[in-house]
Amino acid sequence: MITASGDMESARSGLWEPHYHHDVIATRTLGFWLYMLSDAMIFAGLFAAYGVLSHTYNTAGGPGLHALVHPWTAYAETLAVFASVLAYGGVMVALKRGNRAGVLLGLVAAFVLGAVFVGLEVHEFAALFRMGIYPQGSGYLSAFFALVMTHGIHMAFGLLWMATMFFQVAAQGFTDKTVYRLLNLKLFWHFQAILWVLVYTFVDMRGVL
Repeated sequence: MITASGDMESARSGLWEPHYHHDVIATRTLGFWLYMLSDAMIFAGLFAAYGVLSHTYNTAGGPGLHALVHPWTAYAETLAVFASVLAYGGVMVALKRGNRAGVLLGLVAAFVLGAVFVGLEVHEFAALFRMGIYPQGSGYLSAFFALVMTHGIHMAFGLLWMATMFFQVAAQGFTDKTVYRLLNLKLFWHFQAILWVLVYTFVDMRGVL
């Protein structure tokens, strides 16, 4: 009885002892959250600028929103983004199970679907340029291109990150560095999907209505 009581007191005191173990993955993930907060502030400014400059008198007699938006292309881009995020969810499931092949396969699927999105967006911008529609045409066009292109550049960077992680996981397996980079990439990719929902709602949907 005394031994059991002593063990209980020892376990209880252990709960209150300071723990000096440093969780590298959690610390670096927190740092990445701070980066995304700063990125969110950038996009908040871009959305605010777009909202202010989206009135008709800011088009300077040039094309407005209805001339820029292609509903079916935007819808296909949305499907590609969501499917890519779903594929990356498969990466996280495989990572939890320690399945390297599953992680690599999920990265390939997420990359291909993300590349479809970027390809559609590049095609859309190329069509606008062929019609002579450029960012310097008006205040509205500057805000439109700045918002949509900034998101597209983030998506392209995410694809580069995915390609890098594919080779790192293939060569190194699941080390502390590869795991926290995969986790941070998950946060980044989901964040881009959320931003695209906002772009689709406030730009593309408004152009259809």
